[in-house]
Amino acid sequence: MNYGYKRQIPLPFSDAVQKTKEELAKEGFGVLTEIDVKATLKKKLNADYENYLILGACNPPFAHEALRAEKDIGLLLPCNVIVYEDNGKVFAAAILPTVAMEAVKSSSLAGIAAQVEEKLKKVIDNI
Repeated sequence: MNYGYKRQIPLPFSDAVQKTKEELAKEGFGVLTEIDVKATLKKKLNADYENYLILGACNPPFAHEALRAEKDIGLLLPCNVIVYEDNGKVFAAAILPTVAMEAVKSSSLAGIAAQVEEKLKKVIDNI
């Protein structure tokens, strides 16, 4: 099952991260969490890994609407966006909220998820 929207980014990793954050902000998302997977794996396991960053992105009006519709939806928030390197190529990807919300089976959430997904795809396309 395809659960993410991804594209290769023609920028160095650090520039792609910065551009991703800028594009998220343009679409009303803030970054609540930032996980540097490379640094974490090195620190915790002394394992080497390529650049890989997980951004927990939140659009407050949509998050508020989703929480009003379904109290436990916080289990699926925030929306994860990743930027990573793989064999010298840089990629950015975002979760597809419509796929993530399918398990909840809520028509009100489905509409919210579709709107958020449209914004996240725009972010990835504009990096």
